[in-house]
Amino acid sequence: ALYYYRAIFFIMKDVLAFYPILIDGTITTIILTVLSAILALVISFVVGLSRISKFKMVRISAIIYLEFFRGSSALVQMFFIYFVLPMWGIYFDALTAGVVAIGCNLGAYGSEVVRGGVLAVGKEQHEASLALNYPPYKRYRYVIIPQAIPVMIPTFGNLLIELLKLTSVASLITISDLTFMAHIIRVQTALTLEPFLVILVIYFIIASILVKIVDIIAKKFSKGRNIMIAGEN
Repeated sequence: ALYYYRAIFFIMKDVLAFYPILIDGTITTIILTVLSAILALVISFVVGLSRISKFKMVRISAIIYLEFFRGSSALVQMFFIYFVLPMWGIYFDALTAGVVAIGCNLGAYGSEVVRGGVLAVGKEQHEASLALNYPPYKRYRYVIIPQAIPVMIPTFGNLLIELLKLTSVASLITISDLTFMAHIIRVQTALTLEPFLVILVIYFIIASILVKIVDIIAKKFSKGRNIMIAGEN
């Protein structure tokens, strides 16, 4: 047994000797996750609120966007942005292409979360804001959205974890993330299990931190709020 553990130690030592590129890969993965999440959040609210717009063309445009990005592969979208668009004179560096593809894809799913959260707010709240003669912007800014956000946060948290996992395919367009660095270690050491086991642990740690952050945000937004859900008295 002692020999077995020593063997594992020496094998993992070979992998951990590459810690500088593992750190670089972790930083790149975090940057890609944060930037994609910001873009996805903005798209989620824009498209989600457009889905319930009173203007038909706005609703139709939002539905087209939703169905296109939800109905096609995120990997193909990433390849299209990075490899195909340059043929038409539109160039993105690898990181930007990854952020745009991941953000647009997860933003489509997030838009349904926003739409569902807004529709979950009780009809009485909509009527109360109308009674106060609030224009649409103030109605959503001060009454509807603040009550919808606590409903959205748990699902947004799940989407954030999915977004983190989706970043692993960004290595296919030469982004030097964790997966890309694991391939480099595999090629240079001829080890397969060990480098991918290491990045598996790193991904798990990052995901656990994100879950904790989402929980803190959810508690902050829910504290002291009496949320009126549609259909409840």
